[in-house]
Amino acid sequence: MNVVVVESPAKAKTINKYLGSGYKVLASVGHVRDLPAKDGSVRPDEDFEMSWEVDSSAAKRMKDIADAVKSSDGLILATDPDREGEAISWHVLDLLRKKKVIGDKPVKRVVFNAITKSAVLDAMKAPRDIDMSLVDAYLARRALDYLVGFNLSPVLWRKLPGARSAGRVQSVTLRLVCDREAEIERFVSEEYWNLSALLKTPRGDEFEAKLVSADGKRLPPRAVGNGEEANRLKDLLEGAAYRVESVEAKPTRRNPAPPFTTSTLQQAASSKLGFSSSRTMQVAQRLYEGVDIGGETVGLITYMRTDGVQMAPEAIDAARRAIGDQFGDRYVPEKARFYSTKAKNAQEAHEAVRPTDFNRVPDQVRRFLDPDQARLYDLIWKRAIASQMASAEIERTTVEIDADNGGRHAGLRATGSVIRFDGFIAAYTDQKEDGEQSDDGDDDGRLPEINAREALAKQKINASQHFTEPPPRYSEASLIKKMEELGIGRPSTYSATLKTLSDREYVTIDKRKLIPEAKGRLVTAFLESFFTRYVEYDFTASLEEKLDQISAGELNWKDVLRDFWRDFIAQIDDTKELRVTNVLDALNEILAPLAFPKREDGGDPRACPSCGTGKLSLKLGRGSGAFIGCSNYPECRYTRPFGAEAANGEGQVSNEPKALGKDPHTGEEITLRSGRFGPYVQRGDGKEAKRSSLPKGWAPDSIDHEKAVALLSLPRDIGAHPETGKMISSGLGRYGPFVLHDGTYANVESIEDVFSIGLNRAVSVLADKQSKGGGRGRGGTPAALKTLGDHPDGGPITVRDGRYGPYVNWGKVNATLPKGKDAQAVTLEEALVLIAEKAGKGGGAKGKAKTAKAKTAAAKADGEKTTKAKTTKKAAGTKAKAAAKPRKASAKKVDE
Repeated sequence: MNVVVVESPAKAKTINKYLGSGYKVLASVGHVRDLPAKDGSVRPDEDFEMSWEVDSSAAKRMKDIADAVKSSDGLILATDPDREGEAISWHVLDLLRKKKVIGDKPVKRVVFNAITKSAVLDAMKAPRDIDMSLVDAYLARRALDYLVGFNLSPVLWRKLPGARSAGRVQSVTLRLVCDREAEIERFVSEEYWNLSALLKTPRGDEFEAKLVSADGKRLPPRAVGNGEEANRLKDLLEGAAYRVESVEAKPTRRNPAPPFTTSTLQQAASSKLGFSSSRTMQVAQRLYEGVDIGGETVGLITYMRTDGVQMAPEAIDAARRAIGDQFGDRYVPEKARFYSTKAKNAQEAHEAVRPTDFNRVPDQVRRFLDPDQARLYDLIWKRAIASQMASAEIERTTVEIDADNGGRHAGLRATGSVIRFDGFIAAYTDQKEDGEQSDDGDDDGRLPEINAREALAKQKINASQHFTEPPPRYSEASLIKKMEELGIGRPSTYSATLKTLSDREYVTIDKRKLIPEAKGRLVTAFLESFFTRYVEYDFTASLEEKLDQISAGELNWKDVLRDFWRDFIAQIDDTKELRVTNVLDALNEILAPLAFPKREDGGDPRACPSCGTGKLSLKLGRGSGAFIGCSNYPECRYTRPFGAEAANGEGQVSNEPKALGKDPHTGEEITLRSGRFGPYVQRGDGKEAKRSSLPKGWAPDSIDHEKAVALLSLPRDIGAHPETGKMISSGLGRYGPFVLHDGTYANVESIEDVFSIGLNRAVSVLADKQSKGGGRGRGGTPAALKTLGDHPDGGPITVRDGRYGPYVNWGKVNATLPKGKDAQAVTLEEALVLIAEKAGKGGGAKGKAKTAKAKTAAAKADGEKTTKAKTTKKAAGTKAKAAAKPRKASAKKVDE
């Protein structure tokens, strides 16, 4: 009997069925050991020796594997086909050798790109040894990320209070988002005009032609810059006679895009399905590991962490056969298509993401999949099969028209296209992202019959005013595309990097766009000022190239670390003499457009509006982060928030209270004030004075006596519930406007609803919340939104919606979902991670023993490696120590 080690329990069950009774398949559940989250785990002074730690859950898994290996004939390491997978195999083997259970038993490494019976059995016929070059590349990456995170993060904590962490790839990605925001802020809109003519052919068909030249001069896009010039050209066109100069029809071919890589899959899933990158990878992981199809568990797609764009020869042959069967022989090109990637630093070590069987068409497997799986599989199948289909044949027609107005001439052009043969478009068409032109779309419509030298009748002249727009903010999809172009990060790290930025509250996502928070802008400005090299795009990409060279056996991994560490630690040491005043001077300069926006009166943006003599500057509060304050403190106590709202003029209220009138019930003075956390209204004075922050969207200059009284009167009694007789009230809480009845909270759409909602609607809103399982009775527990499965220690794990947002529940353990996490999208693996971390915070031997099995099952959440989950738990404790003892702080590990 041979022991086979894979990563996931789901894969273990499936592969055991394929291999039969001669094999015992066990899961490592991702990584079995990691670098401890403390100083000294990587020791540059000892030639980068690394200390590894096995936690209790991993120790239990390794004991099970070791016990099985003792009585086995051999060991087969079948972890994922990438650097991380190779490293997991190396870790497992190293631990087994230390346990002295291997002896002279044969050890082999096998890899397969798909969880299908044929792929697994074929892999078993072609074993190899562990590729130490891949392991070395993994060790170098882990050491680099550790050294950056555990040395740079403490600098941030000391010099930039409120900052959370920095990371080798994380910080460069954050810079991309911040640089785009700065570009948007610097953008100056310019006016331009478009002119066109609606014309009619002798046959009565109308079409539109655009102005492209006038008076013998070509007019490039946006050449007409003002209304005066536009009116002059419009007058020329109004009085002109129109004649067709030429009609040219050109046949063109449009070729399909290659199958998906990790990044293009995430981009397409975002554009077409509205999926976040993490949601895409979660769903893809389940499709890869296997789905029950008519009683058989089968992996539906190949490995989804790849930057390769080519399919295996047998897959290409299968795709060509499926094209003939599904679309017809004309859609099968004469020769198979081969692709090469254009992405920087692409390894192309694996196949592109494709279906494991092209005969499993989406409509046939849909009934076996949940909605997300069905939609993503449909996308992958169509893109992969389209990549081997015939080109689309398109005829593009260009019509050149002369407008003659008494000897003055203007040129107009009309274009149109007709699809003569749809080819691959019959299966898949790309979708535009962020206003980009799709590869497969065409904005030109079809033109009517137009003949050269015939006269045309003018119907209408259109002159439309436009203004140039700033570049769009990055979406997750477009940011991943940019990261890939620059060679920043790797397919397996894109999703984790974006999640880290969100978890650190460096960026927020609004309408699928990434917006840097003030905290993120500060961190980026600090790093650009004092660690410029380490947030440069080219430097980060060059490190990725070196890691690839290590993978290929072309570089020694410790040489790369030595070169990096020599300069990096010197830069760290230089910051020891850095004073907070130096930091503030640099931040004031870099962030001036955001911190000190131009004043309408043309005055000095940094002049204090309160005292008039002080100079405004960024201030760093240890608990509250950055804010703007006056240099004359404490004589002048003017402050305002730092961030986008302040830059837009919101929240800029003088520290001098603005009287709004008296409260009609108490007679106390009501004032509008500004604090470190923004503008607020206050009734009375002293510690007992009632205060209320302004709701989001309420500008300070819009606050009058009526609005202030309304805010200070909250919570508002609406009426007694018709069934219980208990009062229903409305108010404004941490998570927005709400109605409340007997301990049950239900959100309402807007702050205005808080003041206007009636009894009938309030009862309806509460009933709707209860029907969705979100209500909480007094002393009770919210009903389950979703049951995920059973905990390894017994008992169901459910998703619930509580007063402070959605959470997962197991017994008496409640673990809040991360910010922005969709309650309906959470998986059992993710829930186990959250529960294990929450229970572990309770401390004590009993708490640790109670969650051991949970950690065992939870180590591979979100399809990521165990290192992510373990890092999160340990880093929290490390940061707490750092806050207490800054000089001896253990820097926390930072994800890429």
